[in-house]
Amino acid sequence: MSLFSYFERKIDPYPSSPMPVMTRGKLLSFLWACTEGARGWIFVRIVLSVLLGVFGSLLFAWAGDVVDWLTIYTPSTLWQEKGQTIMMILGLCVLSIFAEFFGNLIRFQVLQGVLPMRLRWWFHKHMLGQSMQFYHDEFSGRVSAKVMQTALGVRDTIMTMAEMVSFVSAYLITSGVILLGLDFWLFVPFGLWLITVVVVMKFFLPRLRKTASDQADARALMTGRVTDAYANISAVKLFSHSNRELGYAKSAMSEFMTTVHAQMRWVSLLGTTTETISLIMIVGSTAIGVYLWMAGEVTVGAIAIASGIALRLKGMIQWIMWEMASLFEHIGTVQDGMSTLTTQHAIVDDADATELVVTEGSIVFDDVSFNYGKADSPIKLLEQFNLSIKAGEKVGLVGRSGAGKSTLVNLLLRFYDVDGGKIRIDGQDIKRITQNSLRQNIGMVTQDTALLHRTVRENIAYGKPNATDEEIIAAAKAAHAWDFIQTLQDKHGNVGLDTQVGERGVKLSGGQRQRIAIARVMLKNAPILLLDEATSALDSEVEFAITQSLDDMMSGKTVIAIAHRLSTIASLDKLVVMDKGQIIEIGSHDELIVKGGVYAHLWARQSGGFLGEMDE
Repeated sequence: MSLFSYFERKIDPYPSSPMPVMTRGKLLSFLWACTEGARGWIFVRIVLSVLLGVFGSLLFAWAGDVVDWLTIYTPSTLWQEKGQTIMMILGLCVLSIFAEFFGNLIRFQVLQGVLPMRLRWWFHKHMLGQSMQFYHDEFSGRVSAKVMQTALGVRDTIMTMAEMVSFVSAYLITSGVILLGLDFWLFVPFGLWLITVVVVMKFFLPRLRKTASDQADARALMTGRVTDAYANISAVKLFSHSNRELGYAKSAMSEFMTTVHAQMRWVSLLGTTTETISLIMIVGSTAIGVYLWMAGEVTVGAIAIASGIALRLKGMIQWIMWEMASLFEHIGTVQDGMSTLTTQHAIVDDADATELVVTEGSIVFDDVSFNYGKADSPIKLLEQFNLSIKAGEKVGLVGRSGAGKSTLVNLLLRFYDVDGGKIRIDGQDIKRITQNSLRQNIGMVTQDTALLHRTVRENIAYGKPNATDEEIIAAAKAAHAWDFIQTLQDKHGNVGLDTQVGERGVKLSGGQRQRIAIARVMLKNAPILLLDEATSALDSEVEFAITQSLDDMMSGKTVIAIAHRLSTIASLDKLVVMDKGQIIEIGSHDELIVKGGVYAHLWARQSGGFLGEMDE
C-alpha cells in the first residue's frame, strides 16, 4: 500500500496557489490551464501509452514469426535456432507488464483520483470570490453542479485525449509499417480502412460535438430546475405545487432526453458504419493474404499478422467510437462549465490593497453614486449621496422598500462597487483595503437568517472560529438562545450545541434562527455593527428580553440599523429618512417629531408599530 500512497501524494489536491488564469470560451486554453501541476505526469503517461501501443502491434508481428518458425523448424531445432529471440520476446512481455503497472499508478493514483479534487478546490476557491450579483444571477445548485461535474469532465477529456490519441496513433503507425514491410498489397486494405475511417469521423464528429453541447446545456437546465424545487420546498408544499414542479422539471427532462436520443442515433449509425468498414477490411486482408500466399509472395505467418491486425482493429474501432462519443459528452460538460467557472471576479482587491485598521469607527459616504454599474441609466439608485456617521454613533435608516437603505449597507460591505464617489471608514477608502479585513471589522444581523447546514456550535462560532465553548455559551445566553438550544436533538441523537440545524437552518423556527444569528454577531464583536431588521422574526416577549443584550452589544460601536418598526430604532442617536436614494430628513427622533415632517407623519400613522407605505 505504501507504493500506492507514494503516488497518491505526488499532486497536491488542495494547492494554496490561486486558480490559473483561464481564457474564457477557449477550450484548449482552459484544459491546458487545468493541467498545471500535473503536466509532467500526463507526459509520462502519454509516453507509456505510445510504448504500449507499439508493443501491442509488435505482438502480432511476433505471432506471425512464430507461425513461420513452426513451419520451418522441427521441435528439436526451434529452441536452438530461435531460443534467444523467444527469450527477448518474453523479456519484452515482462517489461510491458511493468510499464502497464507504472502507467496504471500514474493514471489511477496520480491523475484519475487526485486531479479532479485539485480542480474542484480551485473552482470552489474561485467561486467563493464571486460577487453577490453573480449569485443573484445564477442558480446556486447549478454552480455547485458545475464545480463538481466540470472537474470530472476535464479529467476525462484530458485522459481520453492523451491516452487514446497517443495509444491509437502509435498502434496504427506501427501496424502500417509492419504491413508495408510484409507486402504493399497487405497494406492496401489497412490504408483504405484508415482513409475511410477518417472520412467517417469527419462526417460524424461535428454532429456528435453539436449534440453533446446541446445535451450539456439541457442537463444544466434540468439540474437547475430540480435543485430549485428542492431549495424552495417549503413554497412548493405551501402552494401545493408538487405536480406543477413535476411538470416544470419534466419539460426540462424532456428537452434533455431529446438531446440524448439525437446523440444516440448518431452513435448507432456510427457504430454500424465502422463495423461494416472493419468487416470489409478483415475479409479483404485475409483474401489478399491467401492470394499472395498462393502466388508464393508471402508466408502463412504474414497472413496471420495481417488477419490478426485486422481483427484487433475491428475491436479497437468499437472502443475508439465509444471513447469518442464519451469524449464529446465530456467536452460538452466542460464547455458548459467553463463559461461560469472562468467568469472573472467583479469585486477584486487592488494589488496594493492594505488591511483595514479601525481605530474609531467613523463612516463617510462621499458623493456616492450607484446603479449596479449601469452608469448611463437615467434613473439612479443613489446619486451624489452624502452621509457622515461619527465614531460610536448609532444611526437608523428609515424609508419604504426601494428607498436605498439596504443598498447603502451592501455598498459599505463592498458587495458591490460604487459607480462614483467614495466610502471611507476612519478615512480609509474601502476600495483600497482588502475585502476580508473590511468584513472582519463589520458584524451584521439580517432578516434573512439562513444558517449553514452544520451544528449549532459551528453556526455560532462562525463569528469567531477559535471561540471556546464558554464563549459560545455566553453569546447564546446573551442572545436568549441558550434555553432552546439545550432542548434541541437531531435524528442522529446529537443534542444541544452538537445538533445539526438542517439546510439553511430549516429545522429551527424563524425566531430561533434569528437568535443564533444574533449570538454569532455578538461573538464576533466587530467595531461596526449593521442591523437589518435584526429582530423581525422575534415575538414581542423575546424581542423585549433581547433588547438589553442588543443595547449592550451596540455599546462603543458604530451602528447602522434598518427597521420598519420605528419603535425599535427611535432611541438611536440619529435617524436618516430616505426616499428614492436621497436623504429627505435627518435628525434624532425628538427633533424629527418636532419638525412635523415625513418621519412625524409615519410615526403618527403606524399601526402596531410597523412602517406603512410612504405617501407620494
